[in-house]
Amino acid sequence: MGIKRKTVWGMLLVLLLGQIVSFSVAISSFASSLIANLGVDAPLTQLFFAYLLLTIVYVPIVLRRREKLQISWYWYLALAFTDVQGNYLVVKAYQYSYITSVTFLNCFTLVWVIVLTRYTLGTRYSLWQFVGTGVCVAGLALALLSDANSPDEDLGKIPLLGDALVIAGTVCYALNNVGQEYCVKNKDRVEVVAMIGLFGLLVSVVQIFLFERKSLEAVTWPSMMISLFAGYAAGNFTFCSVTPFVLKMSGSTLFNLSLLTSGMWAAAIQILFYHQQVQPTDKLDVLYGIHSCGHWVNHLLVE
Repeated sequence: MGIKRKTVWGMLLVLLLGQIVSFSVAISSFASSLIANLGVDAPLTQLFFAYLLLTIVYVPIVLRRREKLQISWYWYLALAFTDVQGNYLVVKAYQYSYITSVTFLNCFTLVWVIVLTRYTLGTRYSLWQFVGTGVCVAGLALALLSDANSPDEDLGKIPLLGDALVIAGTVCYALNNVGQEYCVKNKDRVEVVAMIGLFGLLVSVVQIFLFERKSLEAVTWPSMMISLFAGYAAGNFTFCSVTPFVLKMSGSTLFNLSLLTSGMWAAAIQILFYHQQVQPTDKLDVLYGIHSCGHWVNHLLVE
């Protein structure tokens, strides 16, 4: 009885942490969307502040230990590089698409994670898990079809280009998630977050210097813009801080299942904080998020 109760509490803790991660994704998504709507195209600069915050908080903890890194620095560089590229592509997508499509298609990471964990970590999945993934893919295909028929190119948006950037970003996210899962299950979680922050900071600085200097010079910094960049950094910081715990307790697949509810949180933020009208497609996103909660809990019980 005690073991069963412990299992239930562990499941509820994973569920809670997963939704904290999902909510942080929604916060970052809204900040990025509003920054793009204000005409600012500086995704690498957004990432710079997020990695800077991670570095300031976690690197001193690692230095205070005065111990050698448990994983070679070049593996952390590889993880940070995939993280920067994935974040860059997804944030860039807001220049061409809308928060609903970007948040929804971001769930494509689940597909790549299942493939990678199956062939790299040897994770086994049941037939019903593959069927559930197939349903998710069908939903993503409908989202792509909807964007393909969108007339919004006249408004300066190119939804299909935004969708392509998001899907490319999900490949990087999947590589990063699986790499992080291996690291946090075998090594120190704080070291992983600290090194991803530090090397992510270095990679983003180099890429800003190479690709974003001109667009950054054109940015003005009123208080609202500073608040949006700070909001994105705070959301990303929460995401990176909590993610290792979810990966260690549940793995990459269930971690990405938890992110399926981010569309629901994004719609809630849109209503409560920005007092914006929710479109029919956003209502579908809310229903999809609620369904995903039940589907995720079902996976936890099966596991």
